[in-house]
Amino acid sequence: MIRYKAIISLAALIFLFVGNTSSQEKQQSFKPGELWPDNNGVHINAHGGGILKYEGTYFWFGEHKTEGEAGNRANVGVHCYSSKDLYNWKDEGIALAVSQDPESEIVKGCVIERPKVIFNQKTKKFVMWFHLELKSMGYKAARTGLAVADSPTGPFRYIKSLNPNAGQWPINFTKEQKEMQFPANLKSWSVEWKNAVANGMFIHRDFEKGQMARDMTLFVDDDGKAYHIHSSEENLTLHISELNDDYTDFTKNFATVMPAGHNEAPAIFKKEGKYFLITSGCTGWTPNAARSFVADHILGPWTELGNPCRGTEEEMKTTFESQSTFILENPDNTGQYIFMADRWRPKNAIDGRYIWLPILFEEGKPTLKWMDNWDLSNIDYVTSLND
Repeated sequence: MIRYKAIISLAALIFLFVGNTSSQEKQQSFKPGELWPDNNGVHINAHGGGILKYEGTYFWFGEHKTEGEAGNRANVGVHCYSSKDLYNWKDEGIALAVSQDPESEIVKGCVIERPKVIFNQKTKKFVMWFHLELKSMGYKAARTGLAVADSPTGPFRYIKSLNPNAGQWPINFTKEQKEMQFPANLKSWSVEWKNAVANGMFIHRDFEKGQMARDMTLFVDDDGKAYHIHSSEENLTLHISELNDDYTDFTKNFATVMPAGHNEAPAIFKKEGKYFLITSGCTGWTPNAARSFVADHILGPWTELGNPCRGTEEEMKTTFESQSTFILENPDNTGQYIFMADRWRPKNAIDGRYIWLPILFEEGKPTLKWMDNWDLSNIDYVTSLND
């Protein structure tokens, strides 16, 4: 009996020790740029990602990277994690797996980037869109891919890919722009060439087959309408496209944003009836200065607000060595937002880091300032200093 009680006591001590250790290991704040362990102690592998909130749980979807430069290809698929507090994430596995079928568009070795998931209240389906490049074609395909699931963690079923808005002009195009003719020998980056791009030279080129779609995000408005926002026209112009009621196709109702402005990595949020957009320039894996824009309607017109970053010259010109991917509303306070970005490590893709920062406001403009360590409870304080 004594031995039995001793075993019970020892077991209780072990349980308390393990419990305390586990408790101490819980994340209680955001530490931008540092390794971010999941429930298994492994760095979260969800790059270029986005977050869906569903029934009180957050689901983080992102590119599953592997080691080395080859890890920038889709060798595994789209990874999913879940969380109740945004600090601590449970590995839910691969939500969309690449195919082993060489005839599949999402065969292993293709490019799957910036996956985003939204929930459709009408169909009760979880809808994923992502930037897709076909295997061995580099970045020539510039397509957007669709997958659906009955559960937020998947498995998602791949449906199709396409170049959006075939045979359709942007709603903000004039009659003159639709009828323009463009010289075939324009020198790239000349004034004449930039003017031609701004007036739809690439839209004319891709009119029949559909427009290019690379870096992208999704946004569901207050009225339930969903929009697909993507870098198009050789990454020179952003397109904002309305999705159908099922979120599984395009209505061909779309607008161009900052034609020839060279924007990618779009991230969007809505605050007090206004739409705000944060993007990056186009410098490959190398970070650059972010840009910000505002509009009264999601299809525009959009007004440029400048670089949202505040800090040293180096921080401002590299967006704290990161690139935007998504903007999430603070779960503790509506009207406050979290900027999500990636610090890419192209030589060893799996080592990419995450930069999460609160979005502050100065004179009506979204701003970003570096914080080594912060949590949701002090956004109120930080934000109040900048209103």
